[in-house]
Amino acid sequence: MKLDALGIIAGSGRYPVLLAEAARAQGVKRLAAVGFPGETLPDVARLVDDYAELRVGQLGALVAYFRDQKMAHAIMAGQVRPGNLFELRPDLKALLLLARLKERNAESIFGAIADELERVGTKLLPATTFLEDSLATAGLIAGPKLSRKQEADIAFGFRIAKEVSRLDIGQSVVVKNGTVVAVEAFEGTDAAMERGGRLGKGDVVLIKVSKPRQDFRFDVPVLGTRTMEQARDAGVRVIACEAGRTLLLDRAAVLAQAQRWGIALVGVDGSTL
Repeated sequence: MKLDALGIIAGSGRYPVLLAEAARAQGVKRLAAVGFPGETLPDVARLVDDYAELRVGQLGALVAYFRDQKMAHAIMAGQVRPGNLFELRPDLKALLLLARLKERNAESIFGAIADELERVGTKLLPATTFLEDSLATAGLIAGPKLSRKQEADIAFGFRIAKEVSRLDIGQSVVVKNGTVVAVEAFEGTDAAMERGGRLGKGDVVLIKVSKPRQDFRFDVPVLGTRTMEQARDAGVRVIACEAGRTLLLDRAAVLAQAQRWGIALVGVDGSTL
């Protein structure tokens, strides 16, 4: 996608950094970013032309920033740690937005934020924009060949994970020998892996999927180097993610980790199951 300027709403981890680097490499001349204390890596500020740090919940200031920067397009990249959402101190604009919502889940809240940004001329793009080359492909991506038992666990876990994600509980499950040993909820994938590995006593399979009606503007499944480290420590032997709908951040590093630690990394095409 050819853009001269791009705004970034930068959450935690390497995602915003990699997005900024990819956007520059693909010809974006001006970058402006909003970050959050305790969340956004300092590298983000060094990679952009203008940077503002806001508290989570300062919706009025966020909208005003992109309006003043005259940003026609922006991308949400990186999560806000779940625990920080309980420390949310919304400003007046955010309070009014929350009061209008019948349901207060990630999809409804971020969808309403996208609407607020569009009112000042800033369109949210899919979070995979500029990183399409990092999307998981179908089949064995790295690591050892799957056993028949592991293939069966993937097929079983994929169906369960899709149903769990449809209910907006989480997007990952941990399976061993046809049994679900952990389901991701508010705690996130890393904590679910740790619990699943402990309960399953290692040699478990992680399946991570997208929601049936995933809005990729603000919610995209991601696997990165930290995920791989947590998988190694938890005794995960297979990571199966949804092909074409999961970002492998620092792809080369992730594949190298999978090879080094003997973790099979697999892209699953749900239409073939």
